[in-house]
Amino acid sequence: MDITTNSLYAQMQSMSLEASGNNITSMPKVNQSSSDFGNILQDAVKSVNELQKDAGAKKTAFELGDRSVTLAETMIASQKAGIAFDATVQVRNKFVEAYKEIMSMPV
Repeated sequence: MDITTNSLYAQMQSMSLEASGNNITSMPKVNQSSSDFGNILQDAVKSVNELQKDAGAKKTAFELGDRSVTLAETMIASQKAGIAFDATVQVRNKFVEAYKEIMSMPV
């Protein structure tokens, strides 16, 4: 399976946009020369973190009896955060696997 940096970023960002309910067509184009992979990955992790913070805030508000937050909104936010975190863990696992493979190559 061939995974390039831009396609991986595009997949992660489209999942993030789907989870946040934004329109996928408004996704910015990635210019290979102007974007650093570390920055792209950092932005993706920040996006997952924001989803988790939002889910936590909705859970707290619901538990405190805030009538503006429904159970459905709380559960959906929680599921979005969980899916985004699972995707992040899978990406991390692929990086670790690739690193181990590179390190086991003879010099």
